[in-house]
Amino acid sequence: MENYIDLIDRLKISKRIQTLRNSMLKENRYASIEQAKIITRVYKQNEKESVRIKRALALRESLTQIAIRIDKGELIVGNRTAGVRAGVIFPESGLSWVDEEICHLHERPQDKFYVRPEDIDVFRHEILPYWKGKTLEDKVGQILGEEMSRIGKVAKINQTDHAQGHVCPNTEKWIKLGPAGLLEDVKARIKEAEPQKSEFYKAVAIVLEGAIAFIERYERLAAGLAQKEKDFAAKNEYLEIASICNTLKKKPAQSFREAVQSFWFLYVILQMESNASSFSPGRADQYLYPYFKRDFDNGLITYEMALEIVEALWLKFNQIVYLRSSNSAKYFAGFPIGFNVALGGITQEGEEAANELSYLFLKAQAHLGLPQPNLSARVFKGASDRFLKTCAKVIGLGSGMPQIFNDEAVIPALMDKGISAFDAKNYAIIGCVELTTHGNSLGWSDAAMFNMVKALELALNDGVCMLTGKQMGAKTGTLAQHHTFEDVEAAFKQQIDYFFEPMIRCCETVEKLHAQILPSAFLSAVVDDCLDKGMDITEGGAHYNLSGIQAIQPANIADSLAALKSMVYEGKKISSQELYNALVANYQDDEPLRLTLLNHAPKFGNDIEWVDMIGYKWIKYFADKFKGLKNVRGGPYHTGLYTVSAHVPMGANVGATPDGRKAQKPLADGGLSAVYGRDIKGPTALLRSVSRIDSMLGSNGTLLNMKFSPSMFKDEEGIEKFTALLKAFIDLNIIHVQFNVVNKEDLLQAQKDPEAYRSLTVRVAGYTAYFTELAGDLQNEIIERTWYS
Repeated sequence: MENYIDLIDRLKISKRIQTLRNSMLKENRYASIEQAKIITRVYKQNEKESVRIKRALALRESLTQIAIRIDKGELIVGNRTAGVRAGVIFPESGLSWVDEEICHLHERPQDKFYVRPEDIDVFRHEILPYWKGKTLEDKVGQILGEEMSRIGKVAKINQTDHAQGHVCPNTEKWIKLGPAGLLEDVKARIKEAEPQKSEFYKAVAIVLEGAIAFIERYERLAAGLAQKEKDFAAKNEYLEIASICNTLKKKPAQSFREAVQSFWFLYVILQMESNASSFSPGRADQYLYPYFKRDFDNGLITYEMALEIVEALWLKFNQIVYLRSSNSAKYFAGFPIGFNVALGGITQEGEEAANELSYLFLKAQAHLGLPQPNLSARVFKGASDRFLKTCAKVIGLGSGMPQIFNDEAVIPALMDKGISAFDAKNYAIIGCVELTTHGNSLGWSDAAMFNMVKALELALNDGVCMLTGKQMGAKTGTLAQHHTFEDVEAAFKQQIDYFFEPMIRCCETVEKLHAQILPSAFLSAVVDDCLDKGMDITEGGAHYNLSGIQAIQPANIADSLAALKSMVYEGKKISSQELYNALVANYQDDEPLRLTLLNHAPKFGNDIEWVDMIGYKWIKYFADKFKGLKNVRGGPYHTGLYTVSAHVPMGANVGATPDGRKAQKPLADGGLSAVYGRDIKGPTALLRSVSRIDSMLGSNGTLLNMKFSPSMFKDEEGIEKFTALLKAFIDLNIIHVQFNVVNKEDLLQAQKDPEAYRSLTVRVAGYTAYFTELAGDLQNEIIERTWYS
């Protein structure tokens, strides 16, 4: 019998999927205030109710009232707006920035949205007046505004104007029980609940009622479209949708298509509850597999039919994007909504978990090449060559996916943070590269970003910002006053310590405000332990309750301190006074000095052990500061080493650095990547350097960017070499790597003629985005990243 992998490899994209894809990409993006109007009306009508109940009632009303549509040819239905890729304005989270930007959303350098003039009028006169002073953004500003402004250039606090998200819900449980089954369970709990828990259960019941009504509305819409449809095939397709929705509103999914449709309703409703990024499905190839297998074995589905259903789901992932403020969009550019789907990896017994669905997911990515879902392949030492080569071939097509995660590094790192062996082996990825467990955790993985490079700048300038001249950090002396390398390190420690405690205090306050303002009853229904505890997920109801903070960036720190050590304090080639003067002047009139530092000081990413160990030393110092700390939900803090797209705006906040970098230039991309252009010894040298940053320090997620020429993937020899590189990555115990495979000439041409390159996607930093929808400075940074061939 022919191997199923070979059969799947030959499958073609259907005309239906091509038509739906083209239609979706042509539709304009609009900002939507429809749900904001519904939420505002419900709050006004229920002023005496608690926030928890008002939130639940608002979601139920949205699910029963929001405009819905079904496009002809769709196999999977459902969206949070009738428009495709609409930017939802969500009042409970924050509106001040919307008020400032709503008239200019279509003019932004990236993440643009059209706005209807009548919506601006309704927003300004009906929505904004009610919510002023009540939103999460307002409360954070009232309590933390001054403190966040004081520390913001070093410690950026996140989740201040939107709901948390960043959760892998128990999708398997949702599919197995359905909303009706969950509602039955919750109603039984209400009867036996203690008074202080009954309100929580009541809120969960309200939102589950809304979920059932939402599914029923799609049933009625499909049935109505069938009545009007004259084409026999199209009529039957609408009737099939109606039948599936009729099943899902009252009982669990039975078939593969029903399971996928149930799956998608879950994620639409999660978005409608919180309008947050990074609700991630996790290992969908594992929990959807029994439905596929049953249908396939019974002759009810073929590989072609299953692929079309998967690709229909992939299109739906791309119909939801995230509207952020202009400032936030700098740090998270390109609409990264973060539907992260993992495939492959190990089973509980340590065997390869990849199955037919894993390969169908890869084929869907090969066909569509779209930014979502954020496809992640889990690999380990026992991964088959066939799986690695298939991943390599899809990567070579240039969509930036799948990104690669190493079970050999991830599982021990998670267990080190108190995760059970069972949950660690079954880990998922959320958002970009954040690590989590399946269906039982609120990891708060994007709590803050700590700009260590800015802290080093302050250590070299007596705590004074080189860009503004303002005192920002501790008074630790200038570079000219540091007589030894140890003096520099002591000053650097002081600056890190100076910002660390206020960062933690801000994170704690933001978490408390989320629990007060944005309790999430629906999300709590699909995260383990919340129902058993009778506690909302924002209050600590999940089984695991971690908080993740990112350290930014080890490569710049290693390069800068290596330059100081080799060129100033040991090599004596440059005096500390000379270099200090050059830094303060941003190397003006000191270009020869800058080029000496840039070209002759050793750099991270070239397999120079002592340089790499500088990066490790300082990441470890930062990570060790979290030991023994607990967040407000009672869980531990841990570190991540990724930036999303923050390396560009964070670099804009940093003055000149001793590695030869000029003021306000981007920092190293990713999180563990070398500074672009400085890893000159090739990809294996880079991997060896990265491996010296202990993976145990990146349990919140790490990010390594690499860029290859498409010529690498043109023949079997190139695929073999790339597969060998993946095996080296596994052996070196690195958590993550992702690849851009695109010609530099295509990127330059796309800047000149964006309309002709509208569908060109690139890997940004843990996620894929349309290149032409990114701001120019981020486009330029991506173009400059090191290329391998």
